[in-house]
Amino acid sequence: MTREEIIRMAREAGAAPYTNRHYPDRTTHTFSPNQLEAFAALVAAAEREQIADEWSMCVQSDLENGVKSLNEQAAKDWFKNYPETAKFGEWLSARGQA
Repeated sequence: MTREEIIRMAREAGAAPYTNRHYPDRTTHTFSPNQLEAFAALVAAAEREQIADEWSMCVQSDLENGVKSLNEQAAKDWFKNYPETAKFGEWLSARGQA
């Protein structure tokens, strides 16, 4: 995430910008406990989205490089031999519940 994205999420969560007298050249943001929880949820959601995008790009790349030629039986064999790949969606959903 970029600095701008993090600041946008902080503002979206309701953080209040202020200038700290010790660092007058920098704007700081303060959070109430509820705002901090909202900010953490926004960051976690952005992280999940980024992970899902990476996963999707990897799958798409595999498809473009020949995996799409697999027939239905080969796909079943893949998930039988590599069951951990099927757990990715569950893992990502569980992170959303944390």
